[in-house]
Amino acid sequence: MDNQRPEIVTIDNQAISHLIDYCRRHGVAKLALIADHNTYGVLGQAVEAGLKAQGLDVASIVFDTPEVVADARHILQIMVTVDRAPRTYVAVGSGTLTDITRFASWRTGNPFVAMPTAPSVDGFASLGAPLIVEGVKTTYITQAPRAIFANLDTLVTAPRAMIAAGFGDIMGKFTAAADWRLGHLLWDEPFDEAIAQRTAAVAQRCTEQAQAVGEGSPDGVHALMEGLIDSGFTMLDLGSSRNASGSEHHYSHYWEMKLLEEGRPAILHGAKVGVATVLLAQLYDCIKALNRQDVSDRLEASTLPTRDSEIARIQAAFGDMAPAIIAAQRPFLDLTEAAYSALKQRIGDNWDEVLAIAAQVPPGQEITRSLQIVGGPTTVAELGLTAQEQVAAEQYGHYLRQRFTVRKLARVLGLG
Repeated sequence: MDNQRPEIVTIDNQAISHLIDYCRRHGVAKLALIADHNTYGVLGQAVEAGLKAQGLDVASIVFDTPEVVADARHILQIMVTVDRAPRTYVAVGSGTLTDITRFASWRTGNPFVAMPTAPSVDGFASLGAPLIVEGVKTTYITQAPRAIFANLDTLVTAPRAMIAAGFGDIMGKFTAAADWRLGHLLWDEPFDEAIAQRTAAVAQRCTEQAQAVGEGSPDGVHALMEGLIDSGFTMLDLGSSRNASGSEHHYSHYWEMKLLEEGRPAILHGAKVGVATVLLAQLYDCIKALNRQDVSDRLEASTLPTRDSEIARIQAAFGDMAPAIIAAQRPFLDLTEAAYSALKQRIGDNWDEVLAIAAQVPPGQEITRSLQIVGGPTTVAELGLTAQEQVAAEQYGHYLRQRFTVRKLARVLGLG
């Protein structure tokens, strides 16, 4: 695993020149450019032409599928197209193309460089490559890019929905950081205070730039892109996505998997995360409203679901994907009555700390307002999803990761 930070990060209008300089300094003569038909048109073709004008060997893979998914099919297309010569891979695109390139370059033992075409996700600088494997969203820890060259003109002219999606992904850091704190407090999950503070600070800085982002100004888009990269750095420094991917991402992953399974059009990751963040912020609002007597009564009434009933829920929700999810949930499925009683006692004993964590999440109304300012969706209906699909994500999304989040806490407290 290579968790070294990118050597250089630029956000200006000289991305191609920076890439050429990088190749010259590092003696890079062979490259593999990965794009789709959209990103090739807005930047990839110019990158390819600029590199070839310098006499560099560029093997270009331009996906022509209507919808590019980070899955085995697209990774295999790279593997069978690019020769075995050592090459520096260049991802020209947003999150999905970067993740495909990240994984393919890692598996072939090659470095890669990221050239974002939209400020839409925070994964450019991270180690994780979230892929759909046999229908399940699974994150593989691979490698960070050696450099990130973002062309500001390209970012500013990106579809407004993608800019809003990047902002939605950043809003998710509020609930993700809070979930991470809960997991540490109540489930002994590994934790790093400095990383948690940095994660929340990124979200706060971008919130303060909501108006400029909504206007699509160069300064606003620059601030958003910087925030997305900084968020990626927190994951890179931690060596995990725990700090930046909580229950709001589990909702998003659930919806993504169901849409793919049913052959429905994809929805931008950050758009799903933004809406999920509103829902989770509202759940944190409910947590804040509970007094000690409420909590005591709810804990006393709470009973441990049986292992068989939990497995039946997972099987009903995920079908053929259930075995992998059951395996991931084993620590929760294997809880004994004594362990569940100890968990309830721990929640009650630490309720003041739980409230302090919840207080770090802005109210749901504030998250909603910020997303509206940038033009992002705030309800499942705006995503094209149904109320039933919202309920399903609330009931089943938490099964996708072995983490204790506010959704796990809500189940113990009988909050739905």
